[in-house]
Amino acid sequence: MARILGIDIPNEKRIDIALRYLYGIGPKNSAGILEKCEIDASTRARSLTEEQLARIVNVIQEDGLVVEGDLRREIAMNLKRLKSIRAYRGIRHERGLPVRGQRTSTNARTRKGPRKTVGAKKK
Repeated sequence: MARILGIDIPNEKRIDIALRYLYGIGPKNSAGILEKCEIDASTRARSLTEEQLARIVNVIQEDGLVVEGDLRREIAMNLKRLKSIRAYRGIRHERGLPVRGQRTSTNARTRKGPRKTVGAKKK
């Protein structure tokens, strides 16, 4: 398996798809990286040379793309900041409710979790 920035990427996948296994790299970033490295997108990850892998890592670092641990840390710090200043979005994150204005009287089950049925007890 090829390793890019400490992450194993699958050998059998095309390199444009395999690069997306890095957290913070999507379809557009992947295509841009390969274009700058002059690597064909249909190439399988197993057939990349060490020199090509080094070029990919170099382009990611030169472009200043924030990926993997740094990106996860940055997102966590943003959430912590919102919570500490008691912003509306931060409070919603704390309570596990939808953050972007969705309705909660019905739906929102993904954020709220499974229903907690409160039934009347018989005497």
